[in-house]
Amino acid sequence: MIKIEKIKPYIDKTKPYIYWIRPHLFRIAIYCMICAVGYLAIAVAVIYGYKDGLPSFDKLEDVDPAQTTNIFSRDGVELKKFWVQRRDPIAFEQLPRAVIDALIVTEDQRFWRHWGVSVPDIIRVVFRNVYTSGTLKGHGASTLTQQLARNIFLTLDPTWTRKIQEQMTAVLLERTYTKREIITMYFNQMYFGNSAYGIQTAARRFFGKDVERLRVEEGALLVGLLKGPTPYSPIYHPARALDRRNNVVLYNMRGLGKITAAEYDSVAQHPIVLKEVREETGEAPYFTEDIRKYLEYTYGLSVLYDGATVTTTLDSRLQEIAEDVVSQNVMGKLKDRVADKWKRDPPGAAFFAKIKTRQDTLANLVLQGALVALDPHTGHILALVGGRNFEESKFNRATQAMRQPGSSFKPFIYTAAVDKGHTATWRLPDTAVTIKMYDGTYWQPENYDRKFLGWMTMREGLAGSRNVVTTKVLQAVGPKTVVDYAMKMGIDSQIQPVLSLGMGTSEVKLLELASAYGTLANKGIRVTPMSILKIEDKNGNVLEENVQGRERVVLSEEAAAVTVDLMQSVLDMRAGENYAVLTGTGRIARTAFGFRRPAAGKTGTTQEYADAWFIGFTPQIVCGVWVGFDSKVSMGSRMSGAAVALPIWAEFMQRAHAMLRLPVEDFVLPEDIPRVEVCGDTYEVASIYCSRRYTEVFKPGTEPKRPCPVHTSNQQSLPSPSQPKKPRTKREYQF
Repeated sequence: MIKIEKIKPYIDKTKPYIYWIRPHLFRIAIYCMICAVGYLAIAVAVIYGYKDGLPSFDKLEDVDPAQTTNIFSRDGVELKKFWVQRRDPIAFEQLPRAVIDALIVTEDQRFWRHWGVSVPDIIRVVFRNVYTSGTLKGHGASTLTQQLARNIFLTLDPTWTRKIQEQMTAVLLERTYTKREIITMYFNQMYFGNSAYGIQTAARRFFGKDVERLRVEEGALLVGLLKGPTPYSPIYHPARALDRRNNVVLYNMRGLGKITAAEYDSVAQHPIVLKEVREETGEAPYFTEDIRKYLEYTYGLSVLYDGATVTTTLDSRLQEIAEDVVSQNVMGKLKDRVADKWKRDPPGAAFFAKIKTRQDTLANLVLQGALVALDPHTGHILALVGGRNFEESKFNRATQAMRQPGSSFKPFIYTAAVDKGHTATWRLPDTAVTIKMYDGTYWQPENYDRKFLGWMTMREGLAGSRNVVTTKVLQAVGPKTVVDYAMKMGIDSQIQPVLSLGMGTSEVKLLELASAYGTLANKGIRVTPMSILKIEDKNGNVLEENVQGRERVVLSEEAAAVTVDLMQSVLDMRAGENYAVLTGTGRIARTAFGFRRPAAGKTGTTQEYADAWFIGFTPQIVCGVWVGFDSKVSMGSRMSGAAVALPIWAEFMQRAHAMLRLPVEDFVLPEDIPRVEVCGDTYEVASIYCSRRYTEVFKPGTEPKRPCPVHTSNQQSLPSPSQPKKPRTKREYQF
């Protein structure tokens, strides 16, 4: 306790001053009030003068920075991000304490104590600037709240007007949000370089991890970037970034006790280790680019670039298989085969004279491939490859390219024939024929092998891809009828109703061709292809949700089943089987590639081997493959659909079914489909005396009723032992 005697001398000394001030207290109070009113008037004038540049209270209460739109596969894998400002928002609880400390000690040490503006820091910076440069202008007094206000609501113009508005906005922000909310907004808003907005995006961009997993030195590096994302970039200026991390951020953390001296010595020794930063095309780039176009066209930029979540039908596992198979073949095996053929038969000078630009080079010399896989029952696009390299060419050959389908158009002709009552046993002559066209000219269709093999059934004509037989079927059905069937089944491109339809002269797209085949696999029900399951905006509101594509019955189940059975012969028919003289053009899927599941399909090759196709399906998946040059130049002799496209199809289908662990399923025939054992010579109902007979399927009402008129007893005309059967030569026709 202090004794009065000890402080009395000091009181005695101050008595004269107290007696002097006492008469002036009233005057001093008046002066203070005048100053207060003056300062208040100045503040009011400043507020009134600059209020027009301040954000409204609605804007202050609804700070909502642009976010990243995420595209996901149906199995939950992130395929692509779309952004104007690439940003992945996080909550305060996700921020490591070390990252918050690094920011506070580096950018605003009084953050937890000030009310938006730090007056001591302003005075300190003013004196420093006057002392060092003789001017009031300078930087360093902006609080975190001021920086946030500037980035969200104001410009970066270095003017007094903007500075005053920045301070006023900072005060308003502090009155609207808590300190934790301001810290969270700051970390979500600020730019860290390399297209990364927000610390979560920056952590993934530079270190390949979420912000919760950042180490102390990694968080310090990101905080150091805030002073200048470009000059302190660890990619372009690693030494400068390392110096700022160690000698500014970590040094301040040690000085203010956020880390110990031992921790500082340890983490400062760690080098900067970044993940590889490169231009990201994402997964399934051709597919996601179509998604981007759809979002922009349907919902506009406000959804496309602001935090939407899109769940697609794509299966990332099948997509990986598709890209791998196409790449290995188009950029490897097939590329070498084409190069080898061009060495033996090089293109002429006129060909190379057309190559003047990079695009010409890509179109004429770079072999391309495309693949699309669908679920025939739902229309879901499961995998899509639009070309060999998206960065090289963004043209989508699965959804945009118009190409002649060649013989892969034939199933539509045979579908129409079956539905109109023609049977698989209908016999037609594979002989030379001259057809008078509508314009008075004459046309002579030729087969792929330039040979004629005589009479054969409609099944054999499809399995062997015989052009002459197909043309005669087309004549019987009518080109306009076939066009109607093709369009009902899924072909949306314009098709000319001409007699050359059997050779696939009208151009179509790969996706619509595969979809139309899916109508057959789906028992005559067309399902429109679809790629989007669900779209949610950034607030979780569902904008669109789909289960499957639109359904429409376009073909009787019986006609579809019979056509599918015919198309199975393309893969299964062997020379001599069922007394055919041909091997199915897709037979090598079984013999060379070991694909054994029940399947149906069709090969396709256009003139001069410019396009190679195979479209085929199992009961679970339909897949279409195209290979060729964009400029439609020849790939070389014998580069047919069976030789070029079928290997890609067979490998993809085998790996895809194994990956999804799909059970082996057969095509189920409707109960009312007649299965009749017919004679291999007369194609009537076989008798016990018919030595060559097999079971054929028919659309109800078209099955044969009459017994075989030739083999009516065991007194058959058999070949004499001295006259052996004419040997059959094994032919494999690929068209």
